Amino acid sequence: MQEAIKTLKIIFKHCGFKILACCCGHGKYPMTIVYEIPKRAKFELFSGKVIPRKKRFYIKDKQGYYYIPETLGK
Repeated sequence: MQEAIKTLKIIFKHCGFKILACCCGHGKYPMTIVYEIPKRAKFELFSGKVIPRKKRFYIKDKQGYYYIPETLGK
């Protein structure tokens, strides 16, 4: 995940995008990378979903794992 984030930061820098958060999913949830297009919106990279929150993108489940509800497709 670290190498993917490093590469994306280089690519996104040229586009003006910024990576805000990421999580591997810990085998329970999908891998997620939250990025921002300044003055537009925040998105999750793999699902393409808009994330409406300005911060605290992840929610903690009962077992203590973090996930983004919008990416679950429910």
